[in-house]
Amino acid sequence: MSRSALPTEATMGDRLRRLRSERGMTQEELARHADVSVDVVKKLEQGQRASARLTTMTALASALDVSLSELTDKRPRLDGGGDRLVLGLRDALQDSTLLPGIDPQHDAGEATPLPALTRAVDAAWRDYWSGNFVALARTLPALLGEARVSASANGAATAALAQTYQIAADLLVHLGRDDLAAVGAERAIAAAAGGEDELQSATLYGTFAWVMLHQGRPAESAALATRIAEQVEPRMGSAPQQHIIVWGGLVVTAMASAAAAQQDVDELIGWARAGTARLGSDRRGYQITFGPTQLAVQTTHTRVMLGQPDKALAAADGVDRSDLLTVEYGRHLVDVAQAYADMRRHSQAGEVLHQAKDLAPVWFRHQGPARSLVADLAERQTRLSPMLRDLVRSLDAR
Repeated sequence: MSRSALPTEATMGDRLRRLRSERGMTQEELARHADVSVDVVKKLEQGQRASARLTTMTALASALDVSLSELTDKRPRLDGGGDRLVLGLRDALQDSTLLPGIDPQHDAGEATPLPALTRAVDAAWRDYWSGNFVALARTLPALLGEARVSASANGAATAALAQTYQIAADLLVHLGRDDLAAVGAERAIAAAAGGEDELQSATLYGTFAWVMLHQGRPAESAALATRIAEQVEPRMGSAPQQHIIVWGGLVVTAMASAAAAQQDVDELIGWARAGTARLGSDRRGYQITFGPTQLAVQTTHTRVMLGQPDKALAAADGVDRSDLLTVEYGRHLVDVAQAYADMRRHSQAGEVLHQAKDLAPVWFRHQGPARSLVADLAERQTRLSPMLRDLVRSLDAR
C-alpha cells in the first residue's frame, strides 16, 4: 500500500522523523524516552506503518514534547474554510479588549435577552452533538461576543457565557487546536466562577481534563478528573440525578485518561457502576450523559486503549444506540472498529468505520483514531475494496 494512500501533506513517518531530528534524538533514544519499541519508531519513519495505537502516539508526542495534534496531522477539515474559521474562533477567544486595563468596546451593542441567548447556546450544542462543525465554527465567534456583553450586563448570563466557552473548547479539540482549546476551557471555568453553580464548575473542570488528554497529558488529566470527582462525590441515596450525572461524567473522563496513561481502571469502573445503579438508565444534564450505556461506551474505550479487544467487544454489548447522541455513537463505533482490527477481523472493522463515517462525515474526518485506523487497514491491502476506498476519500476534504 502506498504511503500516500491517505490524503495528507506529510506522512506520519515524515512528521515523526522531522520532530525527532529537530530534537537531536536517535530512533533508539526516542523509543527509550517514549517507552515503546524501537521497531515501531523505525517502521513509522520508513513508511512501513502508516499509523500506531493512540497510546503509542501519545507516548511519542510526550517524548518529543509536542501536542498529539502536531504529530497526528489533526488539521481543520471544514470544507475549504478550516483555517479562516479557526482564526475567527482564535480572535474571539483572545480578544484584546478583554485584557486588564483595556476599556471595553463602546459599540458592543445591547445585551441579548437571557431567554434568546439560552436558545442560541442550545442551538450551538445541537450543532456540536450532531457533528455540524462548519455551521458551529461560523456562529461561535459572534455568540461569544453576545454572551460576553450579556454576562457583563446580567450576572444570570454567566452560565450561558461559560457554556459558550465550553463549546468553543470542545470544538477546538476536534479541530486539532488543543492549546487554544485550553484557553477556551480556562475562560469557561473563570466565567462559571462568577456564578453559584458548583456542578457547572465541576463539569468545566472535566472539559479541561479532556483537553489535557488531547494535549498528550493523560496522567495529569486522570488526576484532575479524579480530584474533582472526589470533591463533588454525591451521597448515592439522596443526591439529585443531576449531581450524579456530573460526578459520573468526571469518573468516566478519569477512566479514559487513566487508560491512555496505561493505568489500571478497574477501581474507577467499579466506582462508576455505583452511580449507574442509582440512576437505573442513562440520564442527561449539563451536556453530559451518564448511565449504564455511557459506562459501557467508556468501558469499551478503556479496554481498547489497554489492548484488551475481547473485553472491549464484551462491554460494547451493553450499549443501547438510542441512549447516545450522534457523535457519541460515532466515537463508540470507532472504538468497536479498533477492537475488531486488534483481533485481525479487518473486514468487520471496515464495516463499522463506514457506519461511523455515514453518521457525521465532517466529524469523522476530524477523528485522529479513525484516520489512524483507516490508514492501518489500507496499508494491509494491495488493492483497496470499494468500502475502504470510500473511507480514504472521506478523509480528503479540506
